[in-house]
Amino acid sequence: MSLGLGSDTPQLRTPQPGSGISTPSQKFADIVRDVMRHHKHEKESEAHQIYRQVPGHQPKGLPQLVDPEEETVPGIEHPGSTGVIYCSDRAMANGFSYTSSHEWSNLGQGAPEVGPIPGAPERPNTIQMPLDSLEYAPTTGVKVLREAVAKLYNHTYRQGKQSQYTYENVCIVPGGRSGLSRVAAVIGDVYTSYQIPDYTAYDQVLSAFRRLVPVPTALDPKNKYRLDIEQTKRDIRTQGLQVILASNPRNPTGQVIRGNDLKELVALGREGTTVVLDEFYSWYIYPDRAEDYGKSISSAKYVNDVDKDSVVIIDGLTKNWRLPGWRVCWVVGPKNLITALSQSGSFLDGGANHPMQLAAVPLLDPAYVAIEKVALQRHFKKKRDHILARLHELHLDVEIPPTSTFYIWLNLDKLPPPLNNGLTFFEELLKEKTIVIPGIFFDINPAHRRNLFNSPCHNFVRLSFGPPLDDLDRGVDAIANVLKKARKSGMQAFGHSYKKSIEGPIEPAHV
Repeated sequence: MSLGLGSDTPQLRTPQPGSGISTPSQKFADIVRDVMRHHKHEKESEAHQIYRQVPGHQPKGLPQLVDPEEETVPGIEHPGSTGVIYCSDRAMANGFSYTSSHEWSNLGQGAPEVGPIPGAPERPNTIQMPLDSLEYAPTTGVKVLREAVAKLYNHTYRQGKQSQYTYENVCIVPGGRSGLSRVAAVIGDVYTSYQIPDYTAYDQVLSAFRRLVPVPTALDPKNKYRLDIEQTKRDIRTQGLQVILASNPRNPTGQVIRGNDLKELVALGREGTTVVLDEFYSWYIYPDRAEDYGKSISSAKYVNDVDKDSVVIIDGLTKNWRLPGWRVCWVVGPKNLITALSQSGSFLDGGANHPMQLAAVPLLDPAYVAIEKVALQRHFKKKRDHILARLHELHLDVEIPPTSTFYIWLNLDKLPPPLNNGLTFFEELLKEKTIVIPGIFFDINPAHRRNLFNSPCHNFVRLSFGPPLDDLDRGVDAIANVLKKARKSGMQAFGHSYKKSIEGPIEPAHV
């Protein structure tokens, strides 16, 4: 890329694989070594110091305090914030508020637009509340919704298969994080495999539920962040992995495990390994052929026996149905897992909203889903293509364009420092009333021990094309303004003068 800033602009580098079979730790070291080459330590960066000052973001071993002079509650340890929470708080420090959010472009939001889109059914706008729905719902969810979820999975992925899901294979939960937490709470002391980059909340789950010993695998951008199934099998044998945790389709890279790779991954659930797949973006698949619209992805297609295969699916209304505010999601898996999730839900979250569960039932009708799915894919593919074209005009070509989800994993490495790291790029965009998510939040690093500049995700930001098209355009305009400023004024204007704290009352952060 050229910004007219001279020939010293850093060039993109990719990790060089070693000879023979590389272990995950070797691959991770190769990627980290490459990231370090043109960068400095986090202590020299204002944006990185702001990040470290947030409780829970300090390297482990240091006091996790808001203010060292304040007394703290004995035994309390800050878990650290997810990317969306941190970025929302930083945006508020720069003047963002939810009452005037229309003045900002939020390309950081992990939610799709919730309004009408072309060709989709009418948005739900009324909720019936029968008297019985004012009572608590069961911690596994109301039976009629559990039946509707099972019916939809059987209709979509299991036609002709002898083993079918029933309501006993479904647990309704108040959001995807609750689903993850319930599952984590019932898993014993095991080595848990996860990938880098992946969904930010996995960091907090692996930190909070310490019986899950985290074992990282760095996905290689040269291989389009594809999970190496053969390497995973070797890791199971050599490292004793018992649980594999992954998003599919993948947040933030926009890639997807499908076909034979997904079939082989599911097969591990019959060989003594539990496979936990976060499938919240299962409808966000962008086909090249017209006849492929309406198709979606799920590991449920490759499960042999719904009660014996150790495959756990987490999904819900949040992304696919574009109803994040409903907080109605589900976990699908073997019956004995669902029984355990009922018990963990009784002390973790108490169960999902009763009236909203009842309101969700008609939305899971296969005929309704078929229409919504096609409309969603057409609309979001159009937005994806639009924002990729605009980034191309700015010479910010996306090396690995998303084939799924509504995220773009943008590599900034070709930009001159300090704009070439995600945290500084994020802070500069806040000055332009635009929010993105720095890549380091997708470096699932429960120990928090690395210098941030060493992260393989350090040079990235995640852009969301979940918002409406006008918001996307305002965000890309803001990126263009930052690059224009770099060409006009040079790099001395960047990397400093950031607002450190929120002035005035703090509004609750929306996730």
